[in-house]
Amino acid sequence: MMQDSTQNDGVKTLDRRKILILYGSETGNSEESAGDIERLARRLHFQTLLEEMNDVELSDLLQYPLVIFVVSTTGQGELPKNARRFWRSLLRKRLPPNYLRQVNFTTFGLGDSSYFQYNWAARKLHKRLEQLGAVECLPRGEADERHEDGIDGTFLPWCLTLRTYLEKVYPLPLGLLPIPPDVQLIPKFTIELVKQDMTTDTKPEEMPDPDVMGAERTSRIKKTFAERRNAYDMNSHGQKLDREAALFSHVDNDPRRLGSLKYEHEVEDRSSREHIIARLSDETAKNWPGGIDILDRPNVLRDVPTNYSIDDSTRSQDESPPASLLPIPGSWHGVVDANIRLTSSSHWQDVRQLSIRICGRVGKDSKSERLMCEPGDVAIIHPKNFTRDVQALIDLMGWGDVADKPFYHVRQSADISYKTPKNCYPVQNSTLRDLLIHNYDITCIPRRTFFTEIAHYTEDTTHRERLREFADPGHSDEFWDYTSRPRRSILEVLGDFESVRIPYQHVPSIFPVIRGREYSIASGGLLLDHDCHPNDTVLDLAVALVKYKTVLRKTRQGLCSRYIASLRPGTAINITFRSNHMPEVILDPCKPLLAIAPGTGIAPIRALFHDRELVAKNHDSKETAEALLFYGGRNRAADFFFEKEWMDLGINVVTAFSRDQASKIYVQDRILEHYEKVCKFLRKGCAICLCGSSGKMPEAVRFALYDCMVKGGMAPNREQAKGLLHKKWVFWEEVW
Repeated sequence: MMQDSTQNDGVKTLDRRKILILYGSETGNSEESAGDIERLARRLHFQTLLEEMNDVELSDLLQYPLVIFVVSTTGQGELPKNARRFWRSLLRKRLPPNYLRQVNFTTFGLGDSSYFQYNWAARKLHKRLEQLGAVECLPRGEADERHEDGIDGTFLPWCLTLRTYLEKVYPLPLGLLPIPPDVQLIPKFTIELVKQDMTTDTKPEEMPDPDVMGAERTSRIKKTFAERRNAYDMNSHGQKLDREAALFSHVDNDPRRLGSLKYEHEVEDRSSREHIIARLSDETAKNWPGGIDILDRPNVLRDVPTNYSIDDSTRSQDESPPASLLPIPGSWHGVVDANIRLTSSSHWQDVRQLSIRICGRVGKDSKSERLMCEPGDVAIIHPKNFTRDVQALIDLMGWGDVADKPFYHVRQSADISYKTPKNCYPVQNSTLRDLLIHNYDITCIPRRTFFTEIAHYTEDTTHRERLREFADPGHSDEFWDYTSRPRRSILEVLGDFESVRIPYQHVPSIFPVIRGREYSIASGGLLLDHDCHPNDTVLDLAVALVKYKTVLRKTRQGLCSRYIASLRPGTAINITFRSNHMPEVILDPCKPLLAIAPGTGIAPIRALFHDRELVAKNHDSKETAEALLFYGGRNRAADFFFEKEWMDLGINVVTAFSRDQASKIYVQDRILEHYEKVCKFLRKGCAICLCGSSGKMPEAVRFALYDCMVKGGMAPNREQAKGLLHKKWVFWEEVW
């Protein structure tokens, strides 16, 4: 009788072990962090449901003992697009103040402290949940991308606190232990070969209707969870390597370099977010054609500058990925009109003006539909892997026999309603090669979970131990030195650990889905019109291609940068969009405008200037209000983008070219120098726009504006100037 009672208590305890994990994500970071939390909970035998915030109803929250929100901040302190419907439901006025009194919750926010509205989305969500009676059971965590260790700097300690809380409040029944890290969790998706007798009804190419899926998810969430298996049996095979040095290839073992290597580690300050100049000395830089400029922050490269030339003669200039178009919901079909380099070929930075003609389409009412966009809107390019890299992975894994056979995705849990992983849109009749080219990212820097997973697929004990060390948060320095510092890709890691043999069925659980990259649209007003196709829209993007060398002496190029560089005129492309509405007052041509835009931050400002010009003409305004632009670059001759247009539009431009004189000058310096002009615009009630790269620049610009107000007699001190500026003036900020 006693035994039966104990068993019943254990069953009741497991029944209470349910967690709903909701995320709002724009670029995928919040989704990945939410996935890490889910895996943590599953190892503690919780039944988990991981969903986008928009995919649940408020009433669904009442069914769970604990709800965890992971949300990033986008735009001007807003929630991501896939969380806004849920947010609107929270704001309904008819909701009673105690509606969520049964809900225990915690939140984790992802943000960038270079924004004034740092982590506002998580803070707004937290406040509203408490207004509706929900109880915060664990203090909120906030990650800052500017942290020296990135998101992990806050996320990992917070996860440890979460685990301690879960173990204390929801103790496991006697005799049941957490699932250890060396036991693999069952994957959510696998891929399987299409059998000859399969009907098309079972294939994944039939994209689900989003409205139907939403209803299915709401219904599904209200059902009981199926029991999850505690372990997953996996056969793995590999081969013994004769090169242990590959495991430690982030360490320079050359005795001649040990002294300088030690020095480099001593002087390298990881807390600095500034890029490190790669040069032997200032004198060397002066003598080097074109100068030696900024590489990625973690690298300290001190020998001959020619070692870091990013010209890569071994890579074919004609290489380009297949032109197949992905069936991405809501996408628009476009054709590349031009791909022009804005900087000279001798300049270290390759900046492109990519012009894409977006074709009109037939709308739901069978009428012709033209893409309409406003200044501040963002185009999302969906890059692809290159055939050379995909073939290298196929060879490494021994997938040659199945690489060109058709596959389909298989859900491994009954509580998953969608047919493919989130944001994965396979082309019709996808082969394994197609999936690797179009859908799964094999060249990104791996996360810790990648090392956890691939450790299951090697029989080499040395490799397995090393992989688990990289996955262990306690070895964060080694993980950082091996991955982020040299920018090692997934493909390179698998090349180092050649004993790893991933079963092709597990591709969806090992490789992240390729995500679109966002670029501010640089065309507005009449620039959006196409001369020969009145129903089409012309989009200009100003893209600084990511290409550099690291401590591995290898050329690095971002996946999307490489893809964009390969796009030739006439190439078909699918693009999606994100609205990033500027306040109406900024679009008003009668409103004075103060704009600050270093580098490619000029893209949305260019769209705004042309849009204001067109609106003024359409409304028979005499002229647009005065505009003042502070523009920053390195060299006037190299990167003064769209200079002639500013003259034609009559824009007053104050420039700050940092490398054109002995001492460096930045936009914040010019702002302070011209404080009288700035105060004149502020007194006229101008709107303010700040666009460009994140980091220290936005904060430095804001401080310069505060100091202008103090110097111009508009505020007694910087602190009061800060309060006044953000209260009395419209301040729109877009940094990345």
